[in-house]
Amino acid sequence: MLEFRNISRWFDGTQGKVTALRSVSFSVQQGELLAVRGPSGCGKTTLLLTAGGLLRPSSGQVNLDGQDPYQLNPEQRSQLRARTIGFVFQQFHLIPYLTVRQNILAASLAVPGKDASARTDYLIRHFGLDDRAEHVPAQLSTGEKQRTALARALLNEPKVILADEPTGNLDEDNAQTVFGYLSQYVRDGGCVLLVTHDARATAHATRTLQMSQGQLVG
Repeated sequence: MLEFRNISRWFDGTQGKVTALRSVSFSVQQGELLAVRGPSGCGKTTLLLTAGGLLRPSSGQVNLDGQDPYQLNPEQRSQLRARTIGFVFQQFHLIPYLTVRQNILAASLAVPGKDASARTDYLIRHFGLDDRAEHVPAQLSTGEKQRTALARALLNEPKVILADEPTGNLDEDNAQTVFGYLSQYVRDGGCVLLVTHDARATAHATRTLQMSQGQLVG
């Protein structure tokens, strides 16, 4: 479903080349929740952005659902991303002036579908947000914001969820709730790549890799 083949990524820094990823190779298949753990600055977010078709690698190849997104033009790459991937971030990235329902439904703008409204209603119920559906993000708890963000990521029924520190701002109970939803998505045939420093992820992952200084280790 998602494969990295000898991916490297470097940037030009003020003191020369800075390497964020070094010859990274791995794959994630349907029914897997792969957690990549490591400290801040080790390359986890660069890894996730590259997987999501948002940051072209300096070398190597990404295979996403049978296609290399970086061989597509920007519009085709955007469509592949919208159809195939759901993103979940630590900071939620909810639109502050939209309600919970509107934030979830906003994902349908990239992949219009006649059942988007009905699926939004289903996800609101599924994530226990019925009594928050008409609230804006400022009126939500931290856990409710993350559940809204997760519902938005699932609206278009993506094959892959890319999650960047999804429990970093959550207490124990809310973190376990999010891990539970991600685990259920995997049991239903989904594929999750989760990057995190949160040790709690290991208990829910089908596989865990460690990252250090842009490399997979151990």
